[in-house]
Amino acid sequence: MIDAELTGRTVLVTGADGGIGAAVATGFAAQGARIALHCLTGEKPLPDGVTREHSAGDRERAERLARWLTEHGGAEAAHVVTGDLSLPGAATGLFDAAEAALGPVSVVVNNAAHCESPDDTLSLTHDGLHRTYAVNVFAPALLTAELARRRRELSAADASARDAAVVGISTDAARAFPGQVGYGTSKAALEAFTRAAAIELGPLGIRVNAVAPGPVQTGWMPESLVREVTPAIPLRRVGEPRDIADAVVFLASAQARWITGQVLQAAGGHAL
Repeated sequence: MIDAELTGRTVLVTGADGGIGAAVATGFAAQGARIALHCLTGEKPLPDGVTREHSAGDRERAERLARWLTEHGGAEAAHVVTGDLSLPGAATGLFDAAEAALGPVSVVVNNAAHCESPDDTLSLTHDGLHRTYAVNVFAPALLTAELARRRRELSAADASARDAAVVGISTDAARAFPGQVGYGTSKAALEAFTRAAAIELGPLGIRVNAVAPGPVQTGWMPESLVREVTPAIPLRRVGEPRDIADAVVFLASAQARWITGQVLQAAGGHAL
């Protein structure tokens, strides 16, 4: 049996109340980790004519998942933390809440994302781009910085605290995403940040990687779209949340201890 060496470690997963985030939390729970499940509360209304592409936060659903993870999923502990990642101070607040309940965070999974419709080039607005980049770029960067500062303080007293990991969730369309320009370019920025942070934080013992999913069925894809995209996937099926979760857990595990600065496509060969 492979030991991922994640037992008892505190993992902060943003956007963990459903979809890929919930699957990631479940994957870490199976390794015996302590799970801080972040979800959005108090969401702000969007302008007329603008819709949110995917579901927003659900505190009740996150609480149910936390109970299941501790009772049946193998987690040493699980705790829900809430916050709007688009706000200044969100990173500090999430870390304070997670660490008060579960102890020092050693793994951060930047899964939460914002995507609007319309999001094509002709429809772009300053405010829309700011909303998208605040969640998809600013928040992951600031959460990574917060982890680094706290791990540096811990490692000054305990050398074993040097080992930590960050995993971001990108998209395999980050190179060019017509129709979702703001979202796609924000993910390209996240990938660039992943490489830069890996170089800078490596001496602190912090690995920074990302997973780039292809089309994943989290409930948003109608059957007609599934049929449309499947022929473009060499493995001939759309993804499931657990496909991404397994890749994330691997990158945070001891088996990936010499892997950093990488963007791993978990896409069944889509967009090769």
